[in-house]
Amino acid sequence: MEYYNYIKALHLIFVITWFAGLFYIPRLFVYQIEAAQKDEPDRSILVEQLKLMTKRLWFIITWPSAILASIFAFTLLYMIPEWMQQPWMHVKLGFVVLLYAYHFKCHLIFKELQKDVIKWSSNQMRIWNEGSTLILFSVIFLVIVRDAINWIYGVIGIFLLAIILMLGIKLYKRIRAKNPDA
Repeated sequence: MEYYNYIKALHLIFVITWFAGLFYIPRLFVYQIEAAQKDEPDRSILVEQLKLMTKRLWFIITWPSAILASIFAFTLLYMIPEWMQQPWMHVKLGFVVLLYAYHFKCHLIFKELQKDVIKWSSNQMRIWNEGSTLILFSVIFLVIVRDAINWIYGVIGIFLLAIILMLGIKLYKRIRAKNPDA
């Protein structure tokens, strides 16, 4: 137990860097999708640069952070196995499974875009980008509030956050329609 705070700190650091990667990678996907619609020579230059940026982000930051965050999380669960008896931990682990599903889907999108296969519009990718935000909010509130959480308010709160994010995306789309440089 003397190393508990160090392990917890490392877990949190890698969770933060993992989420940083998951926040940024879909944004790079948006830029790559939009760059593919530009005229040459801009298209080739931008797409190749964005492919390199996503590759570095994905394999140097995001994947290692996901793995290390998980290793330190399992270490914490090993140190305090009683957490596995608590309902909030079961829900948290459900969100972690959802986060990994989101991560793997991002990996599939990454592989497609590396091969110049575009199946998403930039607007669809902007919406997809908010998935990690919803998971982050859910996990943080769950871990901080734990058993005191009122599930009805929690669910309503997540839906309200999703609605606010979608409205923000629609507003940004309108602003970009009027000013493409925004």
